[in-house]
Amino acid sequence: MKAPLSIRSRLVAGGFLVLLAFLAFAGWAVQQAYADSLRTQRFARLQTTVYLLMAGAELDATGSLVMPPSLAEPRLSLLGSGLYANVSNLDKGEEWQSASTVGLNLPFQRHQTTGEWRLETVAAPATLRIDKPTAGLAFLAATYAVKWSTNNKDAPLVFSVLEDKAEFDQEVSAFERTLWSWLIGTGLLLLLTQTLLLRWGLRPLGQVAREIQHIEQGVKTHVEGNYPRELVGLTHNLNLMIDQERARQTRYKEALDDLAHSLKTPLAAMRASLDEPTALANIVNQQVTRMDDIVRHQLGRAGAAGATRFSPHLALAPVLFRIRDTLAKVYAEKNLSFTIDCPPNLSWQITEGDAFEMLGNVLDNAAKWAKSEVAVTVSLERDRLCIRITDDGPGFIDPQAGQTRRVRLDETVPGHGIGLAVVRDLVASYQGELTISRAPSGGAQLDIILPGN
Repeated sequence: MKAPLSIRSRLVAGGFLVLLAFLAFAGWAVQQAYADSLRTQRFARLQTTVYLLMAGAELDATGSLVMPPSLAEPRLSLLGSGLYANVSNLDKGEEWQSASTVGLNLPFQRHQTTGEWRLETVAAPATLRIDKPTAGLAFLAATYAVKWSTNNKDAPLVFSVLEDKAEFDQEVSAFERTLWSWLIGTGLLLLLTQTLLLRWGLRPLGQVAREIQHIEQGVKTHVEGNYPRELVGLTHNLNLMIDQERARQTRYKEALDDLAHSLKTPLAAMRASLDEPTALANIVNQQVTRMDDIVRHQLGRAGAAGATRFSPHLALAPVLFRIRDTLAKVYAEKNLSFTIDCPPNLSWQITEGDAFEMLGNVLDNAAKWAKSEVAVTVSLERDRLCIRITDDGPGFIDPQAGQTRRVRLDETVPGHGIGLAVVRDLVASYQGELTISRAPSGGAQLDIILPGN
């Protein structure tokens, strides 16, 4: 499968296409605007020439057209100058043409609505010169018709001026060459600048990739670079994931170490009972039960998910109600009263398995020793989750001993099983605190405080 393009290649290619489209459209728009402006300017000059012809035109007593021998526009007197004029007297059927038209067959307009301008581009006839065929030439034409009044007579006159379009085309072509040269140069400069900016802007991503590679190789332990704020969240979460994975590996190692150490005592007891055949069955049963508790405890420690930024928020009230219903069946003969004070919309970032393990163990311990009542209070205080469980039982023999960290199962407080040890390790994996004390009623009180992520 072909590897996808890199981010840099995609941005450069996309930027190039957008820049190309923009420059093409901008160049075409400027080119058209210049051509229209130049064409308007040329037509304005032709209109001025028409006014010049009108100023010199006269009609004699018979109504014939009379033009002066020379005009103020010298190009009209130069043969093949590129500027040509024609005046038609429609009533008399006569025409006057400037000296520049000699030997040329020009497409003058001889019919036009009186009082209206006609500005257009006209093609040259197939034989512009009488002695030389011509094709592909064109003229800018300005035509104006008037009704000339003199001696109480009206004569319709049509003034037509042509200018060779070659000079106009040359000027437009020169502008186009200059325009596109500058646009292409500017486009290349912008593309180079964009490429350099992209390299500079994407450099932090490359640095993150290199740091992750160093972490994989064991050169570094965390992403340590100083990154833009857009990447701070990414690097922070990467470091959290790395810390969580290392904490999980540490828990696995510690659980295996403790498991190996904890199993030594029951194994030694069973080995010693081999010399007492009458008590062997009872001793083996006791030690197997103890070993099962040890394994269950250490597996619970190793399997704890621990604090994670990526766990979904879990509503705690339904968890407590399910645990309550289960314990009510388990301890049905005690007819316990469970009081749960937890807002229905209170949720916390914790896995469902850890929530059931943590709350289930403390509530099971409370139900085991309670006489008639178990109470649970859950609240949020200063972005911390506070859980308090109380019962009306005899309480803990030594509350301080139960709070000691890293106590193995075979060294825990007698009478309280493995539940609190599992809870203690779970709370520690969430960087929380577990406090054991005596409730006002005289029973046990457990306070669990979990900090927010």
